[in-house]
Amino acid sequence: MLGKLARQQDPKVLVGFEFADDAGVYQIAPDTALVQTVDFFTPIVDDPYTFGQIAAVNSLSDVYAMGGRPLNSLAIVCFPDKGDLDVLEQILAGGLSKMVEAGCTVIGGHSIRDEEIKFGYSVTGTIHPQRVLANRGAQPGDALLLTKALGTGVISTAIKHGKAEPAWIDAAVRSMTTLSKAAAEVIAGPANRQPPFAVHALTDVTGFGLIGHGREMALASGVSLRLRASAVPLLTGALECVRAGHIPGGLKANREFVECLVGYEDGIADDLRTMLYDPQTAGGLLISLAPDDAADLERALAAAGVAAAPIGEVLPAAKPLIEVISGK
Repeated sequence: MLGKLARQQDPKVLVGFEFADDAGVYQIAPDTALVQTVDFFTPIVDDPYTFGQIAAVNSLSDVYAMGGRPLNSLAIVCFPDKGDLDVLEQILAGGLSKMVEAGCTVIGGHSIRDEEIKFGYSVTGTIHPQRVLANRGAQPGDALLLTKALGTGVISTAIKHGKAEPAWIDAAVRSMTTLSKAAAEVIAGPANRQPPFAVHALTDVTGFGLIGHGREMALASGVSLRLRASAVPLLTGALECVRAGHIPGGLKANREFVECLVGYEDGIADDLRTMLYDPQTAGGLLISLAPDDAADLERALAAAGVAAAPIGEVLPAAKPLIEVISGK
């Protein structure tokens, strides 16, 4: 809907909504720009403290996906009029724990009465205007790395159906409560030095799934992507959830919207194809960078405790927009 409205002409807007990027970037000084984002959603796990943590990690993710550093945040709360306030306290406490871990100060917020619980944050970060990492900028020949496994959408659906095994829940919760802070710091490097790696484009994989966010990167950059299906990391239990029919509505919508732009190599199983559209909560970073730097970045991320997987490469613009090969 925003795209149908007249755009405001403001030269200080470095990143707006033209390319469906992760956050807005607004320059306030020659060496400083604000990174701004907002995200909130309904509970996807039963434990209120864990839900608060996941909501905070998800909200912070978009600042990291621009290469920024979170600075402060405002809580957004929708809660039933007669709801248990102990539950709300636990949600807020969980969110605060992750904001503290991120070094992001919670300075207030807003709440309304709503029969359906919703929680999240508006987050403001900072970045040098010349070090913004947008979803556009990917270049033919670039390598593609992914910093988290896929599967939170289908596993969360299995949780709602009461069919998720403990190991699946543990894997999904561990992923969704892990900040992308370490990965973003490795990618950006020290603020007073040149970036250590030739990263050309960056985005996080969230509600539109790997294919959906890959589409945004490809269209914004004027390129095509090739993904190796067998190289894409998956959470424990993700394929079992797909085979059991625990398919979230968002996955179906993602697939219906973008699969027309995807070409598959023969022999890729449908359950694996399905996972490429799984909507992620607090998903990983999709990194497009010069191929000569890919192995070094992968090692640097591993040293920081981040398991990044090389999942494909960037191609010149062509049809299909996204090519999926087995990669075996």
